[in-house]
Amino acid sequence: MGIKKVMQVAKRFCTNKEIRFSYLSKLGFYNGKSDEEYLGRLFEYSLGYKLNLSDPKTFNEKNQWLKIYGFKDEYVKLADKYLVKDIVGRAIGYEHVIKTIDTWDTAADIDFDKLPQKFVLKCNHTSSTGVIICKDKEKLDQAATIREMNKAMHTDYSYYRREHVYSKINRKIFAEEFIEDPSGRDINDYKVFVFNGRATYIQVDYDRFTDHHRNFYDREWNYVPFTTCYPTDPEHQIEKPSQLDELLGLAEKLADQTVKGIPFVRMDFYIVGTRILFGEITFYHGAGIERFYPAEYDRKLGDMIKL
Repeated sequence: MGIKKVMQVAKRFCTNKEIRFSYLSKLGFYNGKSDEEYLGRLFEYSLGYKLNLSDPKTFNEKNQWLKIYGFKDEYVKLADKYLVKDIVGRAIGYEHVIKTIDTWDTAADIDFDKLPQKFVLKCNHTSSTGVIICKDKEKLDQAATIREMNKAMHTDYSYYRREHVYSKINRKIFAEEFIEDPSGRDINDYKVFVFNGRATYIQVDYDRFTDHHRNFYDREWNYVPFTTCYPTDPEHQIEKPSQLDELLGLAEKLADQTVKGIPFVRMDFYIVGTRILFGEITFYHGAGIERFYPAEYDRKLGDMIKL
C-alpha cells in the first residue's frame, strides 16, 4: 500500500466514528463491553438514532432487544446451517432440504477428490462469509479455498454484531449439492418475514453479483415500496411464484414447528423449477442495523413485532 493510500485510510479512521468503531470492534477492542453498551454505539453509528431498549418501537430496535433479552438455547441448532437440515426435514419434509455431501472439522480435512464437479462449501456458523460456490472443480484453487475456509473457521461471527446464537455453534465445514435452475437463470432467494407466526412480506434479492437490488412483496405479491440496505425498483418485474401459497405455508409451518411464539423470524427459501428448498433461519434481519428506505417503514414493521 502506497503512502498516499495509507494517509487516506488513516484520515478516514481518525475522522469517521463509524469506520473507527467497526475497525476496532473487529480487532476485539470492545469485547469487554456489555451488549447494551456495545449495541447502543453500533446502532447509533449505523442508523443515526439512539437505541431505546427500555421502550423499543422500530423494527431495528426490537431486533436488538430480541438479541439481548429474547435469546433461547434451542435457537443454536436452528442457526447451525448443518444441524438445522434434519430439524427442517422432520418439520416440513426432507424434499425441501438441500443434500449434504460431506462434513469436516477443519479446512485441512476437506477431501476434494470425493467432491463432484459442482458443489458449495459452507461453514455452519457464519452468514455471508465462509461460502465457496464451485461450478467447476478443475478450475478451483484448492489452496486458496482451504485458506479462506480456515479463516472463516477461526472467526467468531457473533462478536461484531453481538449475535450470540452463532458463538455457541460447534463449528464445522460442510459441502452440499450445487443447485441450479433448469433455465440457466440465477436462482432467486425468497426471504419470508414471519411476524408472530404469520408470513407477511417476502424479500427478493436480484443481480447480487452485478448491481444488487432488493424488492419486497406482500402475501398477494403486490410490490411494497420500501427496502433495506440495497436499492429497490418498482419497474423491475419479478414474476409471482406459482408456488407462492406453498412457500408462505412452509414458512409458517416451519416457524410453528421450530420457534412457536417468536415475535419475528425470517425463513429463507429457494425456488428451483418446481422445488421449494430451504435456505436458512435468520433470527435478526440484517443484525438489526440495516437502514430502511423510506425511514418510516422501520417503525411500520416495528409495530408488527409484539414483544
